[in-house]
Amino acid sequence: MDSLPTHRTPQSIPWAELSLGAVALAGLLLAANRIMPLSSTTTILAGALYAGFGVAVVAGLALSGSRFGPADRVTLVRAVLVLFLASLAGTPEFLQAFAWPYALLCLLALTMDGADGYVARRTRTASPFGARFDMELDAFFILVLCAALMFLGKTGPWVLLIGLMRYGFVMAGWCWTWLNAPLPESFRRKTVCVWQLVTLMVALLPPAPDVFVHATLLVALVLLAGSFALDIRYLYRQRATRRL
Repeated sequence: MDSLPTHRTPQSIPWAELSLGAVALAGLLLAANRIMPLSSTTTILAGALYAGFGVAVVAGLALSGSRFGPADRVTLVRAVLVLFLASLAGTPEFLQAFAWPYALLCLLALTMDGADGYVARRTRTASPFGARFDMELDAFFILVLCAALMFLGKTGPWVLLIGLMRYGFVMAGWCWTWLNAPLPESFRRKTVCVWQLVTLMVALLPPAPDVFVHATLLVALVLLAGSFALDIRYLYRQRATRRL
């Protein structure tokens, strides 16, 4: 019997889903603008973020050979909410006036995390693209929360280290290719990721005192740095093993 071809077949672009996502994002911006007039910069930023997001989705599907499945649609809904929150993160006036609604929307985005994995398991449509889609969205969401805290004046620019550490690791992989090797599943890594999100979201709440915010964020930064250090050590040892 002839073996099946191993090349990736071209995947269709999810135009309908991406178009609906754009409409949903526009609707959220219009609703926010009715509550408090937004600057044109906010709208332009939202459009640019969504355009980049769409390009990343299309490129990811093409490179992985995956199809845009039911779980990916759930992730898309969360992505629209995260991009909306990202477009508002640089508007301190809005954040200060509507700190509670913003924090509650962040909580909604956080609670939606994991729903896509549940759908993937129920529909048996899990894919490498879906897992990467979810992971990168989590990383971007963490960066958004860091930026919101900085613009609110709740902490200094150092908080961006939490959000940028993942991207620094990716950039380091361009120089040291052994960092691009796959990592095994890790409960520790998932726990630290959730800890970052919860800590950042709690820090956004208006009643959170400055001392508490700084202390918990420092702990989150140390835990994240430690987690990356363990992964780097593992990858380095694997590199040494492969050389033997």
